[in-house]
Amino acid sequence: MASLEHDGNGVHKENEAHEGNGTVGALPPPPPVILPDFVPTLVEPEQVKKKVVRVPISRRGHGSKGQKITLLTNHFKVNVTNVDGHFFHYSVSLSYEDGRPVDGKGIGRRVIDRVQETYDNELAGKNFAYDGEKSLFTVGPLPRNKLEFTVVLEEISSNRNYGNGSPDGHESPNSSDRKRLRRPYHSKTYKVEISFAAKIPMQSIANALRGQESENSQEALRVLDIILRQHAARQGCLLVRQSFFHNDPKNFTDVGGGVLGCRGFHSSFRTAQGGLSLNIDVSTTMIIQPGPVVDFLIANQNVRDPYSIDWAKAKRMLKNLRIKVIPSNQEYKITGLSEKPCREQMFSLKQKNERDGDGEFQSHEISVYDYFVNHRNMDLRYSADVPCINVGKPKRPTYIPLELCSLVSLQRYTKALSTLQRASLVEKSRQKPPERMNTLSNVLRNSKYDAEPMLRSCGISISTNFTQVEGRVLPAPRLKVGNGEDFFPRNGRWNFNNKKLVEPTKIERWAVVNFSARCDIRSLVQGLIKCGNMKGIKIDDPFDVFEENPQLRRAPPMVRVEKMFEDIQSKLPGAPQFLLCLLPERKNSDLYGPWKRKNLAEFGIVTQCIAPTKVNDQYITNVLLKINAKLGGLNSLLAVEHSPSIPVVSKAPTIILGMDVSHGSPGQSDIPSIAAVVSSRNWPLISRYRAAVRTQSPKVEMIDSLFKKVSDTEDEGIMRELLLDFYTSSGKRKPDQIIIFRDGVSESQFNQVLNIELDQIIEACKFLDEKWSPKFVVIVAQKNHHTKFFQSGSPDNVPPGTIIDNRVCHPKNYDFYLCAHAGMIGTTRPTHYHVLLDEVGFSADDLQDLVHSLSYVYQKSTTAISVVAPICYAHLAAAQVGSFVKFEDKSETSSSHGGVTSAGAAAVPQLPRLQEKVCNSMFFC
Repeated sequence: MASLEHDGNGVHKENEAHEGNGTVGALPPPPPVILPDFVPTLVEPEQVKKKVVRVPISRRGHGSKGQKITLLTNHFKVNVTNVDGHFFHYSVSLSYEDGRPVDGKGIGRRVIDRVQETYDNELAGKNFAYDGEKSLFTVGPLPRNKLEFTVVLEEISSNRNYGNGSPDGHESPNSSDRKRLRRPYHSKTYKVEISFAAKIPMQSIANALRGQESENSQEALRVLDIILRQHAARQGCLLVRQSFFHNDPKNFTDVGGGVLGCRGFHSSFRTAQGGLSLNIDVSTTMIIQPGPVVDFLIANQNVRDPYSIDWAKAKRMLKNLRIKVIPSNQEYKITGLSEKPCREQMFSLKQKNERDGDGEFQSHEISVYDYFVNHRNMDLRYSADVPCINVGKPKRPTYIPLELCSLVSLQRYTKALSTLQRASLVEKSRQKPPERMNTLSNVLRNSKYDAEPMLRSCGISISTNFTQVEGRVLPAPRLKVGNGEDFFPRNGRWNFNNKKLVEPTKIERWAVVNFSARCDIRSLVQGLIKCGNMKGIKIDDPFDVFEENPQLRRAPPMVRVEKMFEDIQSKLPGAPQFLLCLLPERKNSDLYGPWKRKNLAEFGIVTQCIAPTKVNDQYITNVLLKINAKLGGLNSLLAVEHSPSIPVVSKAPTIILGMDVSHGSPGQSDIPSIAAVVSSRNWPLISRYRAAVRTQSPKVEMIDSLFKKVSDTEDEGIMRELLLDFYTSSGKRKPDQIIIFRDGVSESQFNQVLNIELDQIIEACKFLDEKWSPKFVVIVAQKNHHTKFFQSGSPDNVPPGTIIDNRVCHPKNYDFYLCAHAGMIGTTRPTHYHVLLDEVGFSADDLQDLVHSLSYVYQKSTTAISVVAPICYAHLAAAQVGSFVKFEDKSETSSSHGGVTSAGAAAVPQLPRLQEKVCNSMFFC
């Protein structure tokens, strides 16, 4: 019987013995008869029909189109000489003397460092790479497979792990704590068990570079990354995955609200076509402003003094943050605030020199304020009338006056930034290419990796030069506008001066709605009509201008929207085709969500919100581009789409999908995630899209509602809705080809996209028509990676259309980097595209061309964008429909601790569906 082996592309191969990665070479032939009474019919059909697991496809060749360009990239070549060595993986178990496991984070590294110092001989002088939790690695084995040690650590400035008395431990402790408190330092004994878990050959790294990835090679690279993390931890850095942040105020920049941007660097090992490399990049994280707690709260709440602070908000914000206390310099974790102000908050003080008849300490009630001022002789300026900080346990609070508490540095801030904070961060952290290269060279020099003992024992040396790669600059696609005109964009940009839109609409029944925005509405309307006329859009005079009643300005947003609609309904003869809405605030207006919901979900009216500050021709043109797209028009088209002559796509009905899931910020643990899928319509066009949006469980990345069978004949999933629309809008044709662009998944999730999401899509197709088998292309787009490209000998960003598919790309899989847009500020971030599946059989050039062209069909702007339009539209649709419902975040914390509560199996609130009149429109533009 033939043995079945996978060859890694979901195809079965028979009788092939695999070489490499520890598998056996050619085997002698088996004896002729093994099963004398073997009956073929007994093989069960289920076993034969075993589900094929899809894995990402291999590269099919490199592209050749475009002008060649020499580039540098922030990958530094790594040489490994010790290829015959092995990493030994040990699991680490830490417990206290009494056998309780140690769960506190952060103590592990100190314990293991102490083990290394104390037991150097028993460990044969080996260096460790320790991940801070349960895994430890060495180069070569330790003397024994199981080692047990006991170490003692002085708890110098942390009071995190044991009983707490009165505000500074002056209450009489219970007998077990009494001796401990008399020492200047508290010490603690730990038991450490180190036991052998696995052996990882370093040779596996070399195999991965030849395209033979295995669990071993991934583990070996993980060890190298752990060495980098440990190296940074020893320098006192904050670690965020593979990014490291030094406690140096030079690297901090204030973005407002008590939040600082902290600049650090990312550092990780990558296998690529050009060999092993170290990828170093600048990285920024958000931290809480260190220093007096009161200063942080005043900045965070934007108030003038401690007496104006909203303490309920402050309590949520401070929970789990670490503080140092004057004058002892002890470090604590904030567990809450006192119920009462400092001068009223009582606790019982046990006096050492007053004993009662039984020899017990006497205690009497005293306020926290009184205790610190009179017993400790401390001067408190403003703490009397504000709550105290609580650092105790739930049943045994420990109160400290506010002004004695300072926030420790390098504590992550994980809430979403406001629009202003985000803008400030971008402005302050961007760097031009030469400045960025300079920073990276300094980082590599200062990190002194050549002196890291673990890297030395692996025989690793790192080049100090940026790796040189060859890129190509793809020509911009020709675009078509009105009056049969076409043109080539220059430097990734174009404009509509003296041009008509390719498919302009008419705006007939419409009105203006003004929510108390200051604006000359007459001249705005005249400007729109005049500008529309020049672009080919015929705009009638508006039916009316609805001004908000000034008394409603302070009313809740829902009420203001309701009242406005009552006014509109009472005065308009019928439903308008379009409403132009003026909002008072430019960003984050709380009227936006309720207004959009009312129009799109309840009435099916197309609407455009604006917050006009400076109104000029450019502004009005940009607004008209959005309105035209929403009303079903098109601003420009690709010439190849018009003629239709797009390779592969124009030959057979093809639907293009953009898929994305957006989550709440890391600090929000129970806000539902929002999945959006947009799909092209009107084949052979690839410029017109519609969207379907659903909520799903918080922080779940895989879209779970692509296929949702509710009965034998009903499917309420996203795909059915999109496929039916394609069918009706494309002349009753089913797509033969489905091209999927998926955003926001990491490499570890590629297999889930291919096996979970794609399976749902296939099921949705089969549910519509059992005999229908379209071909699929699946491409993942990633923006949050750390590869950057620079022009050698030029201070400019790489030109738009720059594509790289060699050297720094994957040794085996099919990926490429594309910078489609013109980077105007900072350093261009390329989009990393991974082709996971291609059943259609695109050539490398045709596929890269299609991806590049899809960066030119974004109807909202007259520039090439950095990632394909369907993915941008999916982001927009998720954000807009997500704003319909105000999800309340019930999680308590703002900091790096906690923030993720198990949301349990609570039902996820559903989003309202859009009205039929607008559900197929580009409402998200």
